[in-house]
Amino acid sequence: MARARFEPAPARARLSDGTIAQVTTAAFAGGWELVVDGTPQSHVDLDDATHLHFEYIARMGAVVDVLRMPGQPITAVHLGAGALTLPRYIDATRPGSRQQVIELEPALWDLVRENLPLRRGAAIRVRIGDARAGLGRLPDAMTGNVDLLVSDVFSGAQTPAHLTTREFYREAAALLADDGVLLVNVADGAGLAFARRQVATVREVLEHVILLAEVQTLKGRRFGNVVLAASARPLPTQWLPRLMAAGPHPAKVAEGAEIERFIQGAGIATDADARPSPKPSDSVFDR
Repeated sequence: MARARFEPAPARARLSDGTIAQVTTAAFAGGWELVVDGTPQSHVDLDDATHLHFEYIARMGAVVDVLRMPGQPITAVHLGAGALTLPRYIDATRPGSRQQVIELEPALWDLVRENLPLRRGAAIRVRIGDARAGLGRLPDAMTGNVDLLVSDVFSGAQTPAHLTTREFYREAAALLADDGVLLVNVADGAGLAFARRQVATVREVLEHVILLAEVQTLKGRRFGNVVLAASARPLPTQWLPRLMAAGPHPAKVAEGAEIERFIQGAGIATDADARPSPKPSDSVFDR
């Protein structure tokens, strides 16, 4: 007998800061969206976990694709759950991967778990707590053995200041394997002052850095997401420019001398002086 297809109903939950999280039908791509305080946070296709609709997630997925051999399981840590789009993608494309997710809001995780359930048997564990504090509570065996660490944390539409500093990135880098990769979603607007400071800060910790973003965003002409990938070893970038140019969301890969120019004059964010990422205008998310 064929298994009935799961169809979540639109649902909502109030988070600890009073904002509302909602699971709603995606307007343009099919599937479902998690929206928090009016900001789209995640898109999930329950029928196809490899469908990455949001542009920055598709770019993160492209980096995941070039880690290790195709299909090889990895160990991943995700800071910020959202609707677990990227953990679902890794579970689908790299079966047997072990994944830990740290999410601050228990009500958000309950909303996602009940309305957008994970595949049965997926090796994805969700821990509730602050992302930075949660790094120190991960199993000792993970230190130095994490292949991928993803930082994609937003409180509303902003990344909290304590997750943008040199001290934070040092804690994150301590978990990585020798060739492990840190992926950071950086949201910024015109001029990219925040993004430039983030890249300079990460470069203090991990020598090799690349950026992936839509061309106009990377030029600082409009608000958008810049994906930062960093490692202690050279990153496997040979296939990325072709992947980024192919669409459906064409993007650019910046590396080498272009990174040096990008961070010229940018300071380092520390625990003493860090600020949250800039808040986008309401029009950014207009449909």
